[in-house]
Amino acid sequence: MNSLTVELGDRSYPIVLGDTAEWLDLLLKKLANRPALIVTDENVDNAGHLEKLEKSLSANGYNNFQSFILPPGEEHKNLATVELIAKAAVAAGLDRKSCMIALSGGVVGDLTGFAAAIYMRGIEFIQLPTTLLAAVDSSVGGKTGADLAEGKNLIGAFHQPQMVALDMQTLTTLPEAEYRNGLAEVVKYGMIMDKDFFDLLAANTGKLNSFDLDFYAKIIIRSCECKAEVVAGDEREQGRRAILNYGHTVGHAVEKLSNFNLPHGKAVAIGMAAAAKLAVLMNLCDAKVETLQNQLLADLKLPIRLPENSNTDCIVQAMKSDKKNTSGGITMVLPVAIGEVKIVKGVNEELLKAALKGVL
Repeated sequence: MNSLTVELGDRSYPIVLGDTAEWLDLLLKKLANRPALIVTDENVDNAGHLEKLEKSLSANGYNNFQSFILPPGEEHKNLATVELIAKAAVAAGLDRKSCMIALSGGVVGDLTGFAAAIYMRGIEFIQLPTTLLAAVDSSVGGKTGADLAEGKNLIGAFHQPQMVALDMQTLTTLPEAEYRNGLAEVVKYGMIMDKDFFDLLAANTGKLNSFDLDFYAKIIIRSCECKAEVVAGDEREQGRRAILNYGHTVGHAVEKLSNFNLPHGKAVAIGMAAAAKLAVLMNLCDAKVETLQNQLLADLKLPIRLPENSNTDCIVQAMKSDKKNTSGGITMVLPVAIGEVKIVKGVNEELLKAALKGVL
């Protein structure tokens, strides 16, 4: 079993990778026989992961839980679904000492964490990610929330989980598109803070494309280490943590304009391509940085071009609702080199539009 700790003082928590049997004792210790609500979605249930968890808990003498299954998809990441989770918690008899468990990808994880943050003014929750994207990104760091029609994650709270645990076998049930979705975030860590990690990924695209589970365990742990380091130093995104949004400003805008038909990871890949193009136009980095990044993304079968017929004016307008913006100006994370980025406020809109046209 691989493990590490997100260091946040008395709110520190472990991240563990291995078969459910390897981390079940830790999960049971965290639950301490308290009432719990397991929140998942239909895809996870259909893959058999909910049944495996329920049987594992019951076989070890813990039956003080109920399960709640949501429809899958970003279109359900809204306040109406948060209310459904809260009502399910009431029906399950959860009190202020109880716990929620998110057995899921990123959407249900974000929603469950937010519901836990506000249910009875805050109860504990646990993240059991079932996708690569959730394992390397959304399950770690305590960002929870829901979307509004105006933009992604505009409502939310910082609420750290009690633990994050991934059963690596769940990855074997993922469709290829879900691997690609998560790989965009993996590449992001190499771009923002770890050139050696970027080089490792670039040298092992064969293992990544063949979904070598042993290699994936290594890259998941390293991705989580990167995120844990940033979160430990800036939990509430007052400074450096914003670098984790590399590729997301354009990515979220494109995702929203597609009515969420474009998967998050693909949108982030396009966002990274646009950010690198803008950085070159602004003379922040050498063109080789853009080339190396885009080659790796392309080798991993991730898009580096905007969808056909994209309207750059509409993308810029959608970017203006991004929660990182200040004083009406657009804030973006831009590369300086492989493994180093810079937070740039008040991005020039004409240069931004030129960058977007450069990735059309």
